[in-house]
This record gives sequence, C-alpha cells and structure tokens, in this order.
Amino acid sequence: MRLRLPEERPTEPPAGYKIAHPVLSQDGTRAGFTGVSLGGALPYGVLADASCVYGLRHAAPHRRCDCGFHCVHDRAVAEGLLCTAEHRTAVLLEVLVLGRYIRFERGFRYARQRVRTATAGPCACGAAAAALAAAGWGRPGWHALAPSCAGCLRGRTSLSLASFARLAGEGLRVVAGAASGGFERSSGGHGGTGPASASQASGPGVPELVAEAALLQARLDWFQTQLARLGRRGGEDVAKG
Repeated sequence: MRLRLPEERPTEPPAGYKIAHPVLSQDGTRAGFTGVSLGGALPYGVLADASCVYGLRHAAPHRRCDCGFHCVHDRAVAEGLLCTAEHRTAVLLEVLVLGRYIRFERGFRYARQRVRTATAGPCACGAAAAALAAAGWGRPGWHALAPSCAGCLRGRTSLSLASFARLAGEGLRVVAGAASGGFERSSGGHGGTGPASASQASGPGVPELVAEAALLQARLDWFQTQLARLGRRGGEDVAKG
C-alpha cells in the first residue's frame, strides 16, 4: 500500500522566510536576488518560478528531488542563518509560497514565490544601511550587492533601498534593519495597513527620501575629496615644472 501525503488547500498563500543576496544586472536595468545554497547560480526576480537545478525535465518541486524554492516557517530561524560569516551580507526575505508545495517540519519546498519584503542588515561598520552597494563579487551578468551606510560607499556602484525596490518591481518593499544588527519587525501584510501602505503605493515616503539624500550627500563628499586630491597633485606638478 502506497502512502500519500495529505493535500492542503489554503485560502491564502502560506508565508515563509529565507535569506538571499541582492543582485543588480550588469547593465543596471534589473534587480533581483540569488540564493545562498542550492540554485545560488541562478538569480531570480521578485515573482519567479522554480526549475530543477539538475536539468531534469520534471516540474519543481519533485518528491524524489530536492529542487524548488526553499523557505522556513520561523523568521528567527532565517535570521540565525545570517550569523555565519559567508551570509552576513545577505538580506532577509519574507515570501509568499505560490503554486504546488511540499510542507516539512521547518519549512516549505515549492514551485513559485513572490518576495514581499527584503530587510537589509547593518553596514559592515555597524551603522544602519542606507543603500545596497557592490559587494566585490557576483554571478555571470550580475553584480552582488551588500548593505552599506552612506559613509562607507566610497564611490562604489550602489542603489538606495527605495531605488532597488523600484527597479525590482512587483510591489517589493525594502527596509533597513536596526543599526545594532537586529532586524526591523514588520507588522505583517503587504507593506502594512493604513496611511503607510498608501505612501508606499503612491511613491517614496519621508524615510526613503532621507536615505536618498544621505546617499547623494555621501557621493558628493567623495567626489569633492577626489577633486581636492587632483587639485593638490596638479599644483605639485606645476611647482616641479
């Protein structure tokens, strides 16, 4: 006798949590994420379908394979993965589990997902993130990004959190975690309820604009420093001549 797993028919898509690295396409026109383990070589968008990473023709997730998207039920478990050295620059994702899925004790393996919220941890210096900047590595055609404060950008390719969300599209919400290393707790739902939701839908609000201003100021300070350095070099060359 063959045992069958019980079927679930939820009225709303289940939610889960995972971590991933934010990425920016080489031409700067697309933003997305790349996983930290199985399938990490295949960047995905906010709304994406899974495929078998082994190249097999079955639909993901397959019961006899480990393909498909993965997430955990408990936010704290996903946050714990960010403590390891190789994952400290990743971001925490809240996702909706869409399509077929297999439920496990700690999470889901599933066919389709929508990323609702991405929470960026602190900059390497410990300050709250104001942007996502080039991390120094990537995938073919994609630059990996890491949380950065305005003071640590130093001319690197970067996007403010609001700009990354707009480029990624599909209603993605990107927020900064606490400067101490903790993560901002969401009130639930797609960006919350009440006036805050209306602000997110109509455009960037005050926090996003403040972050944009800090990012622009940091870039301006960097350019002024470079110009001053070039000016000093020019004066020295004239004196030697």
